[in-house]
Amino acid sequence: MLDEPTNRGELGRREFMGHAALAGALAAGIDTFARPGRVALAAPARALRKTLKFGMVKAEAADGRKLNVEERLSIAKQAGFESVEPDTVFDDTELKAMKTAADKVGIHIDAFVCSTHWSSPLSDPDPAVWEKTMEGMRVSIQNARDVGADMVLLVPAVVTPQVMYRDAYARAVERTKQLAKDAAKAKITIGIENVWNKFLLSPLEGKKFIEDIDSDSVKFWFDIGNVVLFGYPQDWIRTLGPLIARVDIKDFDAKARQFVPLQEGSVDWPETMRALDEIGYKGYIAAEVQGGDLAYLTETVSKRMDAIFAG
Repeated sequence: MLDEPTNRGELGRREFMGHAALAGALAAGIDTFARPGRVALAAPARALRKTLKFGMVKAEAADGRKLNVEERLSIAKQAGFESVEPDTVFDDTELKAMKTAADKVGIHIDAFVCSTHWSSPLSDPDPAVWEKTMEGMRVSIQNARDVGADMVLLVPAVVTPQVMYRDAYARAVERTKQLAKDAAKAKITIGIENVWNKFLLSPLEGKKFIEDIDSDSVKFWFDIGNVVLFGYPQDWIRTLGPLIARVDIKDFDAKARQFVPLQEGSVDWPETMRALDEIGYKGYIAAEVQGGDLAYLTETVSKRMDAIFAG
């Protein structure tokens, strides 16, 4: 119970200030709730949609039984996700079964992740190597088209002691340009992801890479947690701006130098979300963290994403 004010004039001034602040907030179109003497502002509404990498959904039940695709999709749906992002599916029968299961569960497949780009990068000098990812990307693009997805994730290059940065860049641009033609025909967008591949180490390089490819079918797939070790997510977001077509969400502890659960690392989430607001980002944000069962995906991933989105 609040103490009774001893001065009625003081209470009048408090009421006036509180009402004035509330009126000002309402006039600005901000949702509020009022308490005596103060106004608290609600979080902004954001048109963001939750998805996750399909591999995060645990493939085994508590009793050790292997879960089928429909059961795993159902877990993702129950955890609060409206979509999933599988790896490349090379078998047409398997893809059809996945699409049928997704339709039955009522969950969308919004994108595919190319499964060959790490082992057979486009930057490799050997055609026997990089052609595997050309084929993997073409299959992924067809996967996306067949199920109604709109994007395919690509890691475009890997710099190694044997592959110089300048060569990796030139090869990746040239070969991604070729893939962009396939993507354009299928009306699918290729998303270039920033990962720990010693490539595209700053937002300026990421922006230039997309501009050098010069295709509306190639955009940036920005991974928030992957830049914390050497940069700031909000800087990347503001620099890349409308070139960002998809976002991955994870957290990273810069001191411990390791990935951690969402909201337990070094990412400045309020500032990161403000940056996304500034560039007008709307659409899917994909969880790419440690996987688990229904309880884990709900409490440690989905609900934390809700809290981050709400600010």
